Amino acid sequence: MACMTSMVIDAPSRPLRLTTGPIPEPTGTDVLIEVAACGVCRTDLHVADGEIAARYPVVPGHEIVGRVIALGPDAADIAVGDRVGVPWLGRTCGTCPYCRSGRENLCDHPTFTGATRDGGYSSHVIADARFCLPIPEGYDDAEAAPLLCAGLIGYRSLVMAGDGKAIGLYGFGAAAHIIAQVAVWQGRSVYAFTRPGDRQAQNFALKLGCRWAGGSDQPAPEPLDAAIIFAAVGALVPLALKAVKKGSRVVCAGIHMSDIPSFPYADLWGERSILSVANLTREDGRAFLDIAPKVPVRTTVTRFKLDEANEALAALREGRLEGAAVLIP
Repeated sequence: MACMTSMVIDAPSRPLRLTTGPIPEPTGTDVLIEVAACGVCRTDLHVADGEIAARYPVVPGHEIVGRVIALGPDAADIAVGDRVGVPWLGRTCGTCPYCRSGRENLCDHPTFTGATRDGGYSSHVIADARFCLPIPEGYDDAEAAPLLCAGLIGYRSLVMAGDGKAIGLYGFGAAAHIIAQVAVWQGRSVYAFTRPGDRQAQNFALKLGCRWAGGSDQPAPEPLDAAIIFAAVGALVPLALKAVKKGSRVVCAGIHMSDIPSFPYADLWGERSILSVANLTREDGRAFLDIAPKVPVRTTVTRFKLDEANEALAALREGRLEGAAVLIP
């Protein structure tokens, strides 16, 4: 019997464990995918640390690129051999008020890849064909993987930030390094805010076309039209509010963030607003993956073997990565 290999989180705060088991058969609208690459996302750290809802044991990973090798009986508009991406949003109910109003990212009964259903830290994965996305040509599997969350959530955040020309990105990791390229392509001035003293990240941001890069403890060189916070640090919210103009937005892009400290109402006044980004929609995926090759977005990745998943997560946690980490089964 053919077997699959996976890295499993048994419970929060435990290291991932290498397992083997039988390859499952797809049912219903599901397909079986042979995983070629899976990005390592900060959300995976939140799952590993028990900071967001998940079921355990679980195989993490939701930036999956692979080839379809088997179809469930109800899978449509997809074929064996197709190269597809599997994102965070694994399935929605389709019947709640949010789904019926085109806001499936807010579904009351969702399934999330790598959190409430097994994900891509594996040689094989089962995914709902209706939520798989076609991968654009011009990207190898590892380069494409970060587009599936860092890119998609970054793009949704950029859209929600509005059309302002001067935009600040707080936290310059996988998502920011992708969406900075899109914003520059759109003709915006991008200001990158990193951990204080992180010259490597600042130089990286400048190479990608950012107009300025400095520590998050530094003031913005000019008043910002919007700010996107990718770092899971609530203390950045008051700082970003001080940096944006009246009538501007501070967008919190993460699924989890430490508590936001209190701040004077005067910093919010002037019709400034704070909003969060929750998950993504399939339309987000189609729109971003259409734009990415036009920019063209180039991802910077560090490849790890599947059984090095713990090392990849540690590198992400400690800020030792330039761009994104990707697991190769």
